[in-house]
Amino acid sequence: MSAEAEISDDIADDIAGRLDAVRARLAAAAARAGRDAGAVRLVAISKTQPDERIAAALAAGHRVFGENRVQEAEAHWAVRREAFPDLELHLVGPLQTNKARDAVALFDVIQTLDRPKLADRLAREFDRAGRQLDCFVQVNTGEEPQKAGVAPADADGFIAQCRALDLPVAGLMCIPPADEPAPPHFALLGEIAARNGLEGLSMGMSADYEAAAELGATHVRVGTGVFGARVTPA
Repeated sequence: MSAEAEISDDIADDIAGRLDAVRARLAAAAARAGRDAGAVRLVAISKTQPDERIAAALAAGHRVFGENRVQEAEAHWAVRREAFPDLELHLVGPLQTNKARDAVALFDVIQTLDRPKLADRLAREFDRAGRQLDCFVQVNTGEEPQKAGVAPADADGFIAQCRALDLPVAGLMCIPPADEPAPPHFALLGEIAARNGLEGLSMGMSADYEAAAELGATHVRVGTGVFGARVTPA
């Protein structure tokens, strides 16, 4: 992979138009809540996307991206990091402790801090690497057994543990249940953040990022809204 893939005019126009549309809808949602549009960062979720579409988003000026897996992120971004020094890369999928060192080397933000073992490992890796990455504690607001994240009742204690390790906890992240309205989960995340003095709220995806922006999101994670239908690897 080269740092810059070939981009057809159709793909370039499609991605640029999608980015403009999402930004406009975010700005309108923020305005409805009396917030500044600049208070909400758009994290474009590039997992499973072809190089051409990622290159088109970069060509359109976007610089904040999210990936679910460390290995796939390395394939997408290891070369591009040198070409785009202003890139900001977020890990938004579960992180195995044995991948923590690689994640710390590649990413700028870890959005899925969810258990004491991972907190301990990240603290050690930050010290070893001599760099600190902003961390978001993932809260399982729906208490779904198949999902990662700390239970809401355990969030305060886990945040305190992370702070005791000098981890830079910047905020909270959640993925609401697919079969439930998202706003109550966003509101719950905001309540936990407020009582712990945290400003960052990563919540809202392609189907509900406007509601998230209205309820205080500082980061929204949008994949299909920016890139179109996800490409499933063969």
